Amino acid sequence: MASVVKETAPLDGDCDARFARVREAFAENFRLEDEIGAGLAVVVGGRRVVDLWGGHRDAARRLPWQRDTLVNAYSVGKGVTAMLLLGLVERGDLELDAPVVRWWPAFGAAGKQATTVRQLASHQGGLPAVRERLPGDAWRDWGRMCAALAGQRPYWEPGSAHGYHTNTFGFLVGELMRRASGVAIGDALAKVMAALDVDGFWFGLPASEHGRVAELVAPQAVLTEPAQWAKVFPPTGDEEHDFMVWHCYFNPTGFSGLASVNTPAWREAVIPSTNGHGTARGVAALYAALLGPPGPGLPREIPWPGRELLREGASVQVDGPDRVLGRPSRFGIGFQVTGPDRPLGRGERGFGHFGYGGSFGFADPDADLAFGYLMNRPGDRWQTTRTERLVDAVYDCLS
Repeated sequence: MASVVKETAPLDGDCDARFARVREAFAENFRLEDEIGAGLAVVVGGRRVVDLWGGHRDAARRLPWQRDTLVNAYSVGKGVTAMLLLGLVERGDLELDAPVVRWWPAFGAAGKQATTVRQLASHQGGLPAVRERLPGDAWRDWGRMCAALAGQRPYWEPGSAHGYHTNTFGFLVGELMRRASGVAIGDALAKVMAALDVDGFWFGLPASEHGRVAELVAPQAVLTEPAQWAKVFPPTGDEEHDFMVWHCYFNPTGFSGLASVNTPAWREAVIPSTNGHGTARGVAALYAALLGPPGPGLPREIPWPGRELLREGASVQVDGPDRVLGRPSRFGIGFQVTGPDRPLGRGERGFGHFGYGGSFGFADPDADLAFGYLMNRPGDRWQTTRTERLVDAVYDCLS
């Protein structure tokens, strides 16, 4: 068990009396699980019933986590990307079963002409890693990353299998969206957040906001060579597979945030799969906006998925062996979909996305529930005991 934090962590925020157990669970994460800093927000029936924050935004525990503290959300951003993509489908800018080359002609190179938008958005595209060895900071160059992916041969025939596109998902889907709408994904997200009047979530954090970002307390090793990669992902004997997995996480260097996540360059870059920065309040507001009209409603000019399309996007598209993760996984169109090994809430229709180490955003349509939890000390797995404690407390309060 993690070491116990002996001193009392500063906690703040609001919590409906019905959800008092959630506040207790949030406090227990600091007391029992060595939580450093975190935010938690829950929206039920369109009303925010939990809005808590606490702890510290630095490893030394000197700077208190504030109401507006931002933190890197890792793969929580994939769920946000899925929302934006489905919005363009709803408006008619994209079609799920049309080939990607309709909007991105160069993508058809090396046998990818028939890859559909649906396949690309549900991790079936065979592009979880860049084959070409790229310079260490290439993740900062949107055009370079997208061109490398468009021009390369896929690792499997698109549509024949699936594998988690850990870091490439956002470039692939984001570039497709840019070409279809003429709007960069970071700008599209900014328009949605402004319309929701919630602070906030960004792909490409403005320098003016860096002062309120929490330090990520996680391993920061620089891994540049196959010998180092092999210590993290031991060789399997399948050279093509090993090459794919190593490049998935380590090409270019710092792609997964290792040794880069706490730098201004990382925060300003647009890596939608991995480096969205925001608050738990912002994450919960986005999922709540999917479940019903958000506040006064989004302006008509902002594309947003309707109920029918959302139902399709949150339904199972792939389920089974994952060629990257090496275990079964289940995805909708960009979203993770609830399953027996990784439930997203207690409802049968839960959808959303975990982030590295336990950060989490999801919606449960049956409970009319939206949930956001972000923190700065990732655990060893996507779903941690801290995350589970909070989700369980929410549902216990609903029952």
